[in-house]
Amino acid sequence: MTKLLPTSTAGSLPKPSWLAEPEKLWSPWKLEGEELMAGKRDALQLALAEQERAGIDIVSDGEQTRQHFVTTFIEHLNGVDFQKRETVRIRDRYDASVPTVVGAVSREKPVFVEDAKFLRQQTKGRIKWALPGPMTMIDTLFDAHYRSREKLAWEFATILNQEARELEAAGVDIIQFDEPAFNVFFDEVNDWGIATLERAIEGLKCETAVHICYGYGIKANTDWKKTLGSEWRQYEATFPKLQASSIDLISLECHNSHVPMELLELVRGKKVMVGAIDVATDTIETPEEVAATLRKALQFVDADKLCPCTNCGMAPLSRRVARGKLQALSAGADIIRRELAA
Repeated sequence: MTKLLPTSTAGSLPKPSWLAEPEKLWSPWKLEGEELMAGKRDALQLALAEQERAGIDIVSDGEQTRQHFVTTFIEHLNGVDFQKRETVRIRDRYDASVPTVVGAVSREKPVFVEDAKFLRQQTKGRIKWALPGPMTMIDTLFDAHYRSREKLAWEFATILNQEARELEAAGVDIIQFDEPAFNVFFDEVNDWGIATLERAIEGLKCETAVHICYGYGIKANTDWKKTLGSEWRQYEATFPKLQASSIDLISLECHNSHVPMELLELVRGKKVMVGAIDVATDTIETPEEVAATLRKALQFVDADKLCPCTNCGMAPLSRRVARGKLQALSAGADIIRRELAA
């Protein structure tokens, strides 16, 4: 029997301090060689245990084997030079030094498949694996070869489809594509962004998800949010086309955001991963605060299609805070399950 309101996370969880510097994105590894490989697996098991103890229903690797949700995948591709760097504007928000596309991009071998197999061996529960979406990948690079955002996105979509098919074969139940860029480049999303996402999921039989948030709780993102006014209606520009797409789940940011909840009506019929945990604060939500967010969402999402989730990844938080937030998410979902049963 399928559990009502299955809980999950958007992706990353904090890494142990012995593996990487805590509470920091792009934190360098503290181990090397075989020790690093073993340390990543140990951290994955810890992240899994934290989720299961907290009562999370759809678990992930917590991105323990990745330094960053986009660049770690790109590092394993041909055609990208990480030594040749340029400064670009990331999602029209902040400048960053990024690698350069110098030739045709391709994937020689699987990137995350062995890690996914390892996760599958550790649990009988449903597992989710996150990949960067095509548009967010191109927004994290300087393209000196294709010189076309759309063409590069289509190339990445083909590569992502190769990886996704092998992740599915490894036993992954849900493959999620992270596309925070969908909240910025609205014309491109509708012109070709969703189409490239469809290419990335082509032929998959497992469930597929797209995660569209307002970013990690880092200063560049929180400063940007302050400029968005009292209502954040970015989802309004892309939801109609996503509702018509083949994507099964849409993951979005709700708690402590200014997203009008009625926008969820635009994706009625889809499964929705409702972000009920704020990742931009160390304050741990109460179960009732989580429940309040879910009650609002239930006005626009059918109960059998609502999945309580976090707004975004929690890599920049402490393990203590992340643990508390996971527990609050699970307890809040339990409150709503009891209400629905009554």
